[in-house]
Amino acid sequence: MAADGEVREARERLDRLLGYLAQDRHNPALLRDAAAAAMAAQDFAQAGQVLAVLDDIGQATLADRNLAGLAAMQGGQAGQAADIFSALLAEHPDDPGLRFNLAWALALTKDYAAAGALLDDRLTAALPQAALLDVQLLHDAGAFEQGAERARVHIANHPDYPPLLAAVSVLALDVEDQELARHCAVMGGAHPDALTTLGTLTLGDMDHAGAQGLFERALATDPESPRAWIGLGLARLAAGDGAAAGPMLDKGAGLFGDHLGSWIAAGWAYLLAGDYGRARERFEHARQIDPAFAESHGSLAVMDILAGDGEGAGRRVEIASRLDRESFSTAFAQALLLSAAGDTEKAERIVALALKQPLDASGRTLADALARLAR
Repeated sequence: MAADGEVREARERLDRLLGYLAQDRHNPALLRDAAAAAMAAQDFAQAGQVLAVLDDIGQATLADRNLAGLAAMQGGQAGQAADIFSALLAEHPDDPGLRFNLAWALALTKDYAAAGALLDDRLTAALPQAALLDVQLLHDAGAFEQGAERARVHIANHPDYPPLLAAVSVLALDVEDQELARHCAVMGGAHPDALTTLGTLTLGDMDHAGAQGLFERALATDPESPRAWIGLGLARLAAGDGAAAGPMLDKGAGLFGDHLGSWIAAGWAYLLAGDYGRARERFEHARQIDPAFAESHGSLAVMDILAGDGEGAGRRVEIASRLDRESFSTAFAQALLLSAAGDTEKAERIVALALKQPLDASGRTLADALARLAR
């Protein structure tokens, strides 16, 4: 790959420069060249060490000290980076780049409140990457409506910044503004989040093959995108291939970590593929993450029915109904209890046909419910 070749060339250049520095260790020009080569070689620790020497000899400029902060941040030392940028911002309070870098470093330390406080209107209007971080922080905090309101201002200020447009497209799905989601996804071009949003909308249009293609394109650019893996799994599930969908949904759920809907979707993929053991494991995992999540109890009730334990299923349905009367899995379990009446073979036949059958009078299907839940 070209990127690998560039890193390798930078490493070779860095080694040469370090050899020169061994003979002239306080040469500012060599130190700066070595720092730049180390950053290009992705040797962030070495970059930090070289820049520290530059600082020790009193030759570090603002740009050098800023680069030291970036090296610390990219090297996984977000706290150290925040300290560097905080000191620099105290000296240069009107520098928007330093203000953004401090916000970025603070976000990486999970001090989201402090990071957000730095992202004022002036900064987000000046720097599209600051607007992007603002949207991401609000989205991650679950402040969907506030995030959507600010996002509309941000994309008006920065209409040609694909990473921002892609991030807004994802947020727009969560506030169910499909028009905004589609507009931003189209304008986001080949950004993986934009492709994933288009895939989600295409899946909602029942174009399973088209959706699958979009999710695969997103994964070609970002193989660790949880949303793309979830979307690809849902596309395969909607096409009736639960066996292929399960591992894909597992991958996405694992990348998300504690996203409950992803684990439930993975469980249903295995359930519909007839792998009841793996299905129950996913539902139990979701229940352990949050015992108050109704879909876990409703899904486990379905498993109990399939195992012939109608009494246990009834108890789970009662719990799930108290937690959320709109739970799709609870509604399905209740219907299954009434329809199967203890006949496990009949229950299995009903489950096998469940994916495209309406769950209730609204016409929503199991596939619809899973797609919404796993967003």
